[in-house]
Amino acid sequence: MADDLRPSLGCYSDPLVKSPNIDQLAAKSNVFLNAYAQQALCGPSRTSLLTSRRPDTTKLYDNSDSYWRIHAGNYTTLPQYFKSHGYTTLSVGKIFHPGIVSNHTDDYPYSWSVPPYHPPSFHYERRKVCKGPDGKLHENLLCAVNVTEMPLGTLPDIENTEEAIRLLRLMEKSESPFFLAVGYYKPHIPFRIPQEFVELYPLDEMILPPDPDVPQRLPSVAYNPWTDIREREDVKALNISFPYGPIPKDFQLQIRQHYFASVSYVDAQVGKLLNALGDLGFGGNTIVVFTSDHGWSLGEHGEWAKYSTFDVATRVPLMVYVPGLTSANQGSSGKAFSFVDVFQEPSKQLIPGHIVKSVVELVDLFPTISHLAGLHAPKECPQPSNHVRLCTEGESRARTFYRPETHVSEEEMAFSQCPRPADTPQLNSDQPRFKDVRVLGYSIRSSQYRYTLWVGFQPDNFYANMSNIHAGELYLLVEDPDQDHNLFGLGGYEVLSHSLGQQRSVMSQWSEILQHHITCLKEHGPRKQDLHTCLKHSPGV
Repeated sequence: MADDLRPSLGCYSDPLVKSPNIDQLAAKSNVFLNAYAQQALCGPSRTSLLTSRRPDTTKLYDNSDSYWRIHAGNYTTLPQYFKSHGYTTLSVGKIFHPGIVSNHTDDYPYSWSVPPYHPPSFHYERRKVCKGPDGKLHENLLCAVNVTEMPLGTLPDIENTEEAIRLLRLMEKSESPFFLAVGYYKPHIPFRIPQEFVELYPLDEMILPPDPDVPQRLPSVAYNPWTDIREREDVKALNISFPYGPIPKDFQLQIRQHYFASVSYVDAQVGKLLNALGDLGFGGNTIVVFTSDHGWSLGEHGEWAKYSTFDVATRVPLMVYVPGLTSANQGSSGKAFSFVDVFQEPSKQLIPGHIVKSVVELVDLFPTISHLAGLHAPKECPQPSNHVRLCTEGESRARTFYRPETHVSEEEMAFSQCPRPADTPQLNSDQPRFKDVRVLGYSIRSSQYRYTLWVGFQPDNFYANMSNIHAGELYLLVEDPDQDHNLFGLGGYEVLSHSLGQQRSVMSQWSEILQHHITCLKEHGPRKQDLHTCLKHSPGV
């Protein structure tokens, strides 16, 4: 699992990014082109993925509030489920978000057979180790380094790869099946990466996104003022106005350059790990999953970082390799993967294996992987489900591995959430503490629409008032794939906001309500003036 990685990869048709090792994996995998996270923030997203429960169920919307087993329910996690079936479960790097949200133990011993591994060099990630133009050391956003000059002479993701390979060698001697989770820290900021990867992306080849300005009709509550970016010394020196900036163009290009370089750095680590998997003969009997916790904005809509409901923040790469199913079986001693050195071999376009274009979610991963591994997929959660230890709020996508997709399903939808402290951008808009959340964005993504409602929220009783609509967003993706032209409230669309005022304000119904409205749009056509016929039958009316 990568951290903050959007699908900026060759196998996702990115023309610039060099990712030969992940592309090699994709060529032998089911590749889900439209996979979405449940929240664009590490703690809530990772907890949601690993429990297959949505943030409203885990009651986790920030990185520092609570541990779900205590405050929400004693939910079984994906690794815990495998552990209960005799697997040795191992964690390297960032899988759970560290701190209170995983009980300061990465959920050990529930989820893991041994204490999770954290690389010692991560201790220096927020230290003054970035050499600036003045020759002094700073805590910068842009931090390409000579690895030999770093404290301990290494970097966290290099250590992660070494430890993961060490564990694979141990498991080669074991009769126990294993579940090894490896969490890479990049391309999460700061971009503290080996400097040679930046050289893969000459600055004069960098371009801005096609929509670098804040959309005119973007609600102020929806805007993310990228506070965490502003905290870095090199960004502070730019004296950028709050909340909209903008960042100077030359620095924007450098951010994009360093993000892409970080992706290639992670790709190299993934390649070394896959190569070891092949060398040790595991390629013929081991399922491999690659994904991220959420995306990251690179200047689209005038935003940076995550913390929004746009596709650039919620969409993730997701690919699953199943030997003998997504590619020819290599046999127990065959080598499925070889390391590709991005500095030595020319870039070539690898065609992804089995492509799935229909919308899926990260909560789908738990039941899907369970099924593919020969375990029973968890059953669908009842409502409420806080008393049920094992169930899923996602859906198994195992069928996509056995039957090629013949069309893009218009019925499949992904649901994401985003908390805000106020209707206007604040210094804590990107990561409000739970007690400060006053508005909650509920967003639905289908193959045709991105539809978001920002509603009043009361943190003391986890109450989202679906009739107290602060703002809304509606994007028609065929005409507006980058989500720049908000149609919510315009002629022909205002009925959506009006109709929700009639809804019974029950938090657990939000996904059903939004899904009903998308169905209305699909059946009646988004440009129809009168949608009241189907809206009057909306859930809760």
